[in-house]
Amino acid sequence: MHVLADANLRLNASPIDYVLLAFYFVLVLGIGALARRQVSSSLDFFLSGRSLPAWVTGLAFISANLGAVEVMGMSANGAEYGLPTVHYFWIGAIPAMLFLGIVMMPFYYGSKVRSVPEFMRRRFGKPAHLVNGVSFAVAQILIAGANLFLLASVVKLMLGWPLWVSIVAAAAIVLSYTALGGLSAAIYNEVLQFFVIVIALVPLTIVGLVKVGGWQGLVDKVTNSPGGTQQLHSWPGDNLTGFGNSFLSVLGIIFGLGFVLSFGYWTTNFVEVQRAMASKSMSAARRTPIIGAFPKMLIPFIVIIPGMIAAVSVSEYIKDKPALLAGGNGSTGVTFNNALLLLMRDLLPNGMLGVAICGLLASFMAGMAANLSAFNSVFTYDIWQTYIKKDRPDGYYLRLGRIATAAGTILAIGTAFIASNSGNILNYLQDLFSFFNAPLFATFILGMFWKRMTGTAGWIGLVLGTASAVTVWSLAQAGVLGLHGQGISFVAAGVAFVVDIVLSVVISLVTAPKPDSELTGLVYSLTPKVDRTHDATGENSGWYRKPTLLAGIVLVLTIGLNILF
Repeated sequence: MHVLADANLRLNASPIDYVLLAFYFVLVLGIGALARRQVSSSLDFFLSGRSLPAWVTGLAFISANLGAVEVMGMSANGAEYGLPTVHYFWIGAIPAMLFLGIVMMPFYYGSKVRSVPEFMRRRFGKPAHLVNGVSFAVAQILIAGANLFLLASVVKLMLGWPLWVSIVAAAAIVLSYTALGGLSAAIYNEVLQFFVIVIALVPLTIVGLVKVGGWQGLVDKVTNSPGGTQQLHSWPGDNLTGFGNSFLSVLGIIFGLGFVLSFGYWTTNFVEVQRAMASKSMSAARRTPIIGAFPKMLIPFIVIIPGMIAAVSVSEYIKDKPALLAGGNGSTGVTFNNALLLLMRDLLPNGMLGVAICGLLASFMAGMAANLSAFNSVFTYDIWQTYIKKDRPDGYYLRLGRIATAAGTILAIGTAFIASNSGNILNYLQDLFSFFNAPLFATFILGMFWKRMTGTAGWIGLVLGTASAVTVWSLAQAGVLGLHGQGISFVAAGVAFVVDIVLSVVISLVTAPKPDSELTGLVYSLTPKVDRTHDATGENSGWYRKPTLLAGIVLVLTIGLNILF
């Protein structure tokens, strides 16, 4: 069956397509080599010397998330669930991105921490810091493996190589430019990759809509296909959550996805925060996620819509979609993860196919490079320097950062095979976010706004919050809870958040807190307003550089999109 699926998916690339790919890879490696010339210290390697403008970090912020989750995962979701997938953007991203820029970046940037775990150490102490550092490092290796698996899948389908050879080759490319130039190489390549992805997916979406008769043609075809009209409306999203009850679905989307998973990912995930921390000023750091929110609103139209088109126009899905929606396997051997590749195979001529393949590879490299650059920072600063080798010369940690990048790549090769067992890669990644991000957000947000929270509560809440999410997931897999689809991660995240909050409050009330003098700049009520604002003169002046105004514009547009769809 898998042999048949591989044959059906084989992309008939021509010499012009390979020339375009070769040019793209030379460009990517060239950016890495140029960025290396700017790296003279560990701060340059891990945080780009805090010197980048807001538009660069803003595009990198969103491009770092344009990996497996955004492109292949959301296209797979579009094919399987339809428009309810937009909740991952308009409910599950935008509000949290705005909150990060307006409320949390002043604490991150103002405290001059080098990572999110380092912020945890200052607020809660070493036990919470170590738990967060280790769990974050593990999560990044697992997520990098998912990006690497999909990147290798495209290489395999182009060249016909065995999967393991494709994985090693793909890993070598990403390792080369990330190890060369550190975060600057990753960020500048992410800006390039953002435009390549858009240039690749916009024509594919337009050609796909023309094929099915425009938007109305797509609506008619989806209405008469398995899944039906519930795939044409974002609310209540019963098919996405798998709850079978509209009220519970809306509650799960708003609380599980829109609050716990979303805020847990966007406000405490160092992969994203690292881009903002590389900005050259407080104002630029605050604007980084808000600038990224503008394209984030529109990305659903070029990743979800192609998935929906594939589900009603590609012959394999016309034949196998009923079986796939029922959780089984079809006779052709394809999965929903293949939606974008199948559409590219059917619609794009040579030359344009090469551009589209570049777009796919760019998305996976952006995601994996973001994971590796965050992993090497946390491993070097928060684990190795803090607990193993202290007070070494800066050059020692710079060399270690490059070694950690190589080690992380090797580990990601192993976790790529774990990801290969998932029929819908987004399910796999959302499960990981519920394990690692949901309890971290609970600890973080409570500690930021409640000065009484103690260090003991910080690390115990993290550990038991994660354990509760894993327990919910395990019970769902065993059929005990009766949860299905992505509703599993929504419930697991919600449980982890509640468990963490309750335990943190109880434990804090019976343990000793830090004195107020040690919490200035770490707790909202103890931080002077002047330390939570930025200079709005000079290069930071102008209405278009006001974070609050920009956030308001984004919020109004997002509410409008939710009403319209």
